[in-house]
Amino acid sequence: MCNTNGINAKSKKSAYPVDYHQYHMGWKEAKVVYAKGAIIFGFLLWIFYRNGIVLLLGSPLLLLYKKQQEKKRCKERKWELTLQFKEGLQSLVAALSAGYSIENAFRQALQDLKLLYGEDTMIHQEFSYIVYQIRMNIPVEQALEDFAKRSDIDDIKSLAEVFRTAKKSGGNLIQILRTTNQIIGDKIEVSREITTMMSAKKFEANIMTKIPLAIILYMDLSSPGFLDPLYHNLLGGFIMTGALGIYLFSYVLMNRILSIEV
Repeated sequence: MCNTNGINAKSKKSAYPVDYHQYHMGWKEAKVVYAKGAIIFGFLLWIFYRNGIVLLLGSPLLLLYKKQQEKKRCKERKWELTLQFKEGLQSLVAALSAGYSIENAFRQALQDLKLLYGEDTMIHQEFSYIVYQIRMNIPVEQALEDFAKRSDIDDIKSLAEVFRTAKKSGGNLIQILRTTNQIIGDKIEVSREITTMMSAKKFEANIMTKIPLAIILYMDLSSPGFLDPLYHNLLGGFIMTGALGIYLFSYVLMNRILSIEV
């Protein structure tokens, strides 16, 4: 899971090592999120209550929205790191196949990643940190285990475990890394196929979540005063609160159904 108190992935000056369980928005990013949340929740509460006091009481929802967006960005960051890690592993396999030792293979892979992604990307900085640990006489398997623990990505955890086992048992490290790279690639392709298949359903779900609000707006505009009994009185408040609860429950349930992970 992603903790939402941490380091911004996009910050070029982020200190390493980074804990990928955590994500913390910068002030500029947070302002955009707060503004978007204010528009969404302000419109939603106005539709169901038409009361300025309720709008003020609903302001803490912005904090929940910010945390939800941080969790979303944390997940996106891990996915991006997984894609970059696949390329890094491929460069590592190529270096080992060319006859480099495992320590020098990481240095060579680091140069390849610099050309491929640049110096400010997560995978380049992670490989740079691994190379730094190697220079400090820290075993490669320990550096990988540290990376796996901080990233909390199953593919990296599996590589760290396989790497340690291979070093101890003297297995064919190149073949093991090739197999691991192939498995990661297959998993990424399956994830992309699922995303493509679900994109249409997600589009339909987004439309469905807007239909109830559109109906309320249509009734209010086409028949002014028709919905007045539902506002500014206790009974109407209870009815609209129940309707809002059902609407939010349906929205959350729909998102969970469409959230499929490989």
